[in-house]
Amino acid sequence: MLRQQAEKREASLSPHAAKSAEHLDTRSVKETPCEVRTAFQRDCHRIVHSKAFRRLRGKTQVFLWPEGDHYRTRMTHCMEVSQIARTLARALNLNEDLTEAIALGHDLGHTAFGHAGEGILQKLHPNGFRHEAQSLRVVEYLERDGRGLNLTAAVRDGIANHSKGAGPLLDVPEETLPRTLEGQIVRLSDLIAYVNHDLDDAIRGKVISPDELPSAVNDILGDTHSGRLTFLVNDVVRATALETAHRITMSPAAADALEKVRDFLYQRVYYNDTVHCEFKKATKLVERLWAFFMSDLDLFYKEYWPSALRDGIPEDDVRDFIAGMTDAFAATTFQNIYTPRRWYIY
Repeated sequence: MLRQQAEKREASLSPHAAKSAEHLDTRSVKETPCEVRTAFQRDCHRIVHSKAFRRLRGKTQVFLWPEGDHYRTRMTHCMEVSQIARTLARALNLNEDLTEAIALGHDLGHTAFGHAGEGILQKLHPNGFRHEAQSLRVVEYLERDGRGLNLTAAVRDGIANHSKGAGPLLDVPEETLPRTLEGQIVRLSDLIAYVNHDLDDAIRGKVISPDELPSAVNDILGDTHSGRLTFLVNDVVRATALETAHRITMSPAAADALEKVRDFLYQRVYYNDTVHCEFKKATKLVERLWAFFMSDLDLFYKEYWPSALRDGIPEDDVRDFIAGMTDAFAATTFQNIYTPRRWYIY
């Protein structure tokens, strides 16, 4: 079969690469393998064809509902992460298909309104909220009317462990890393992608000007968007090769420069008054949606989400419903609930 031929070709990958044939039986529900596609290719296709993936085009990356056509959304972010990750996987002779599946699925659980939505759900839900955990819940349970996508364990692990947090890039406990090198590639590619494209969008939106960038940007990473990406990809390949490919890493100089840019973005972009004031409104919007749904659960289950899983506490269902919203759907739902309609007679 064509799938088996593809699996045999994976024998030429690095001995540290994940092999799809070894993951055929790691799905939660056993199923007949595809005749054409490897297990990881099948996972990638399931993610791309999911409703959660399509909704990413309507979810904020940094700028809330931008009027320009060229600002990133959560979907374009995932696509950029995928391209960086595949480039790294190819250069390091690792499994590109596994890398792509993790990259495209890593943010499926992100809320509307970017990290503002995540932040308020973290406060509202009694057990908190983390988008990586919600992404895993999406692929394991929420998609396909509660059946989930039935992905392989390697893809689920990469999705669940892709987030880096705000700490130093290179000082990361081993137990917090994805089990596969492909998952580690996505973890680093996510950071490389968002730091660079958020910087690009912030300059396009005139939130900052190029001459305000930290010296680490131009002096170390480069003075163009493509140049910075090229430098970082090359650096990861070189640094990982020195580690004999047991861990995906980058040089201390590149990591320090990337951390400086990330810190700059938090100070000058993410918490910029022009940007942040709209997220304050979005936070209140999500907070009031939560209060409305929780105040009348019978109405919520009847009118808003009859197909809720109900596999935990009611707060879980309200969380799942709100987390799945696009920016536009959240705003429209809020308007329908709280904005009075004009009365008229036909």
